[in-house]
Amino acid sequence: MACVGKMDNNFNFGVDSISSEMSPDWLHAEHTTGTSIMAVEFDDGVVIGADSRTTTGAYIANRVTDKLTKVTDNIYCCRSGSAADTQAIADIVSYHLDFHKNETGEPPLVEMAANVFRELCYNYRDSLTAGIIVAGWDRRKGGQVYTVPIGGMCVRQPISIGGSGSTYVYGYVDANFKECMEKEECLSFVTNTLALAMSRDGSSGGVVRLGCITKEGVERRVVSGEKLPRFYEG
Repeated sequence: MACVGKMDNNFNFGVDSISSEMSPDWLHAEHTTGTSIMAVEFDDGVVIGADSRTTTGAYIANRVTDKLTKVTDNIYCCRSGSAADTQAIADIVSYHLDFHKNETGEPPLVEMAANVFRELCYNYRDSLTAGIIVAGWDRRKGGQVYTVPIGGMCVRQPISIGGSGSTYVYGYVDANFKECMEKEECLSFVTNTLALAMSRDGSSGGVVRLGCITKEGVERRVVSGEKLPRFYEG
């Protein structure tokens, strides 16, 4: 029995060593939402959107991820970067804003949410990989979009795009964005932009998830792969 045990130990040691050396890179890589995200202000609120592909190295770990994360009833964030980092930050911000609401009896402002994100991303910039777009509606300033890129800067913009897929669509966005769009026009613009990004970026894909945030609340939509707009692909 002792000899058999010794042989088993040696055998297992050899297999473990080989499997560790020959295992693919994605097996040890972190989950990332390298990604295409977007938010646009329009007359009555904001439209947010994102693809749904989560990757682990070159491996697609999840093809139907929801990267539009609720922070409060009227504030959402679009997440890009490390999935674990962005989820943790969103949870912490949601906790802080919920605590603030309980203390004051007032719903938090979008600008306040963006600044809490900014503080966390800046303070932990050396250990977090998180690019965030904060968007929502409040009674003071209406629909607002704030960009909080990696490093912790915070700036309000009428339109923001982020993630690895954004680099492919800056020209399209610059050429087609216009202020004071109607709701459906804005939804179509975001859908087209994300579809273009997904068709070019290997880290983006799946479905397009959309959200429209106004004083009436949040309306969510999903555009499945077969219903995405098609563009020329040589």
